[in-house]
Amino acid sequence: MPDFTYEALGKTGAKSTGTLTANSEREAALILDGRGLFPLKIGLARTQASGAGGFLGGRVSGRQAATFYSQLADLLHSGVPLLRSLELLERQSVNKTLQAVLRDVRVRVADGTGLAQAMNHHPKVFSELAIGMVRAGQEGGFLEDVLKRVAAFVEHQEDLKSKVIGALAYPVFLAGAGFLVVAVLMLFFVPKFKPIFAKLEEKGDMPVITSFLMGFSGFMLSWAGAVTVCVIVASFVTFVVWTRGPGRLWADRVKIRLPLFGSVFLGLALSRFCRILGTMLHNGIPILKALNIAKDSTGNKVLGAAIEKSAENVTAGQKLADPLRKSGYFPSDVVEMITIAEEANALETVLVQISDSLDKRTARNLDLMVKLLEPLMLLVMAVVVGTIAVGLLMPIFKISSTLN
Repeated sequence: MPDFTYEALGKTGAKSTGTLTANSEREAALILDGRGLFPLKIGLARTQASGAGGFLGGRVSGRQAATFYSQLADLLHSGVPLLRSLELLERQSVNKTLQAVLRDVRVRVADGTGLAQAMNHHPKVFSELAIGMVRAGQEGGFLEDVLKRVAAFVEHQEDLKSKVIGALAYPVFLAGAGFLVVAVLMLFFVPKFKPIFAKLEEKGDMPVITSFLMGFSGFMLSWAGAVTVCVIVASFVTFVVWTRGPGRLWADRVKIRLPLFGSVFLGLALSRFCRILGTMLHNGIPILKALNIAKDSTGNKVLGAAIEKSAENVTAGQKLADPLRKSGYFPSDVVEMITIAEEANALETVLVQISDSLDKRTARNLDLMVKLLEPLMLLVMAVVVGTIAVGLLMPIFKISSTLN
């Protein structure tokens, strides 16, 4: 059972504080009442509250969250009450952060808070999408089915994320290795040739490319080079923070318009939207409510705004396909499939099929992108290293010809 801290008044009016163990805040209040104390403030103990927020125990992975949704759905389907189910999952959780989060969720549910509202206190563990679907499942009376579908969706997203990371691992490794090789050459190897080429530099016979290499190497070794590197790193960090805050809309717009990566980002976002919208419609959630929840699943503010505008047009009595076509972000074949699905009253089924099709298309685009990136990066590395080699060999040949 969790520990609670309390602040209470005694019969004489004296204020007292302390810690007690109870199943919920309500039970803690009853215990204090039995002691003749009037509770002023009751809350989870600091260590447990901090752990529930995810600051002490680390993070909860997507697969761990998916396992929680799936197991909770199985327990509820078997007739186990919600509080008992949460208690069982809390006990068997090996992740300390998830255990603390489930403890906090259970305490809040025991105090009469809805499951979705209790989950909403932990946005780092439960996504807006999962919370919205759980809320809809509670209202519609099909919570078990919704939890199963949320688990399947999260599992699918984790598989997709693993594929993307696996595909980009080699290009990232090449980029890192290339940067490291060039840095070692410019910082440790090139400076050793400076005394050898000193006489050529005095005579003004130094090749231009060698002069540039020596100058750039000296710049990197100087304080100015160190300051420049710090400025570049600070600018990059500032840019990343800005794109996650005020510049998020601009970044999302640029992301889906990039030459090679844009189609991959757009495909992933549209696939998530179609899968979630189809899942919610299958569970009987009204289309307007489903659109308002599914727009956040894209992870892209620009697409979210376009879908929100589509929802407004649907409210006015239009078909969903019309505003999606006008947004310009949905491929024509996808819009055609949605149009036919609406006419055949099979939108929820077709949306999931569209999601599967977009996933396959995105996987092909990703494979093509990686196949183009690998030789391109190798070529860039070869050109840079070759330039350094030529810059160092040209003066040597000049010295050799002078001696001969």
